[in-house]
Amino acid sequence: MALGVGIVGLPNVGKSTLFNAITKAGALAANYPFATIDKNVGVVTLPDERLEALAKLFVKGERKPPIVPTYVEFVDIAGLVKGAHKGEGLGNQFLANIREVAAIAHVVRCFEDPNVVHVSGKVDPLDDLETINTELALADLQTLEKRLDKLRKTARVDKDDKVLLEVLEPLLAHLSQGNPARTYAPADPELFARAAREMGLMTAKPVIYVANVAEEDLPDAANNPDVAKLRERAAAEGAEVVVVSAKIEAELAELEDVEAQEYLLSLGLKESGLNRLVRVAYRVLGLITFLTAGEKEVRAWTIRQGTKAPQAAGEIHSDLERGFIRAEVIEWDKLVAAGGWAQAKEKGWVRTEGKEYEVKDGDVMYILFNV
Repeated sequence: MALGVGIVGLPNVGKSTLFNAITKAGALAANYPFATIDKNVGVVTLPDERLEALAKLFVKGERKPPIVPTYVEFVDIAGLVKGAHKGEGLGNQFLANIREVAAIAHVVRCFEDPNVVHVSGKVDPLDDLETINTELALADLQTLEKRLDKLRKTARVDKDDKVLLEVLEPLLAHLSQGNPARTYAPADPELFARAAREMGLMTAKPVIYVANVAEEDLPDAANNPDVAKLRERAAAEGAEVVVVSAKIEAELAELEDVEAQEYLLSLGLKESGLNRLVRVAYRVLGLITFLTAGEKEVRAWTIRQGTKAPQAAGEIHSDLERGFIRAEVIEWDKLVAAGGWAQAKEKGWVRTEGKEYEVKDGDVMYILFNV
């Protein structure tokens, strides 16, 4: 399952600093354009307090079962400048990397610092946002125009292509006006979504705007006018904004867990901005988590919303999907309240679900199968 979230932005907005913090991967972060030349990939665990609560139910002697959280993959992508759709700067590489991810985390600089060079010579978050959005839209226009040229020929003899042409032609005007494909309202949403994926339309991908602010603007940058403008713009697109201070997150990444928590409290924060970003990214990707729990392991599994029980079982092992009979299911908090599987069954809280059951976030499942 493609879980990649591409971290994008103009050079020197804090992309690589943020990536270093979120993965502790040590990607090069430097005060000059194009410090990031090759994409860096990091797997980031999703914070989930449910796993610890479940693990406590299965402590045997002094041994607690190992906990395996689920994750989101973040990709730090080379900085972009105007003209990227023509291949300028690292444009071709940037666009190719964006096409490979499932969602975009667009880092926008919302702080002033004379010691950090801005590629445009000034800090203007909305202008930065427009630069990248315009380049992505122009690249999508090129892709769409090529597709439409073919469709106009084949639609004369192919009914399916004629229907697709009717869905995609209005998108040309939509993109030409600088609007992202994700705000387009097609006549056939399912057909459009499939075509957008096939064409690799970048502006159709869900986006999270990451407002990189100074320390004094934490926790939510309520008094930062640049963030206010960014939130207004995001709301118009149906996008989300996450406020972080990449500098603070980088410092937190160097601390042990206890020290990091103390530092957060000293800043008046309950959790790091990066934790919020990971949670939002997971939600934007349309993902949910189901759980398996026992003495051997407590584990989170990632599935898409609407996944049915056999396919969810297949995430654990293909044999479980192939030989699926039924699933025993209970909400995680009910299992914790009961004190374990046996007690939950005694209370009648464990349900038996069949092949048509759509798994819910937080379900704890035990799969019965026969191969």
